[in-house]
Amino acid sequence: MQERNTLEDQLSSLGRMEQELDDQITMIGLGEAEKDGKVVGEAEAALKKLKAEAARRELEALLSGEADSNDSYLEVHAGAGGTESQDWANMLMRMYTRWAEAHGHKVEWIEETEGEEAGIKSATIQVKGRNAFGWLKTENGVHRLVRISPYDSNARRHTSFASVNVYPVIDDRIIIDVKEADVKVDTMRASGAGGQHVNKTDSAVRLTHIPTNIVVFCQNDRSQHRNRAQAWDMLRAKLYERELKKREEIAAAEQAAKTDIGWGHQIRSYVLQPYQMVKDLRTGVSTSNTSGVLDGDLDQFMQAALAQKAFGGGPEEIEDVE
Repeated sequence: MQERNTLEDQLSSLGRMEQELDDQITMIGLGEAEKDGKVVGEAEAALKKLKAEAARRELEALLSGEADSNDSYLEVHAGAGGTESQDWANMLMRMYTRWAEAHGHKVEWIEETEGEEAGIKSATIQVKGRNAFGWLKTENGVHRLVRISPYDSNARRHTSFASVNVYPVIDDRIIIDVKEADVKVDTMRASGAGGQHVNKTDSAVRLTHIPTNIVVFCQNDRSQHRNRAQAWDMLRAKLYERELKKREEIAAAEQAAKTDIGWGHQIRSYVLQPYQMVKDLRTGVSTSNTSGVLDGDLDQFMQAALAQKAFGGGPEEIEDVE
């Protein structure tokens, strides 16, 4: 049913875009014949929007990986720097939830570890929607923020880092065999702001895959059994994403993508002072609309990263494709 709905959406959108193209060309012809500049201007504006949608649909057609159409897990971890980095991690998580909601995806919180004073040390969400993993996988890496710190009484400029890790939700088509003997299971009391349940039962579950040292943590449910089941799903998903990375590295002869959360490893910089600029260091795409980006306007960066991966080349070639 999921594949059927995807195909129906693709076919209906193609038909709608063809009809829209014919309609706007007709409107331009009528407007020019009647010398009505307003009609021509509105039709040309509609064609520009249609061009942008066509470019996005073209890139969506390239999302042909095994798990690109699947739902996605997204983790954010604060780097070194205490409260400043933890606040930045919280801003990133807000940015991704805004992006997901703007695209009609559902967001489910899996785990959140709050910072001592503000922000979060780490958090995990599940984004449910068509091609969620295909789009979000372009966000894997370290993100750097430069701003005047609201936590510095001397109003000095600070640089903060946080890492984003994205991996697909595994469905019934993909079977991942994990030996229970290879997994260490720890239970603990859930952390949080308080309430009748928090800190009274050992409902939180942490799984450690000993051969790979992959760790997952889940505390979103009051039931330890449900948290355990969710944690096993997350572990299988992480192992699958690890295997996908291995295949990509062999095929492209690239080095492993996992890096330190610090200088020299960031994929994107968000500068709020002394000027405003968000720049993707992989594709060269940049914008001065920092507030829009932090509110979830990430499509231009995701599209450029996908185009670069599909077509190769630098920012110039990517602009030609779009």
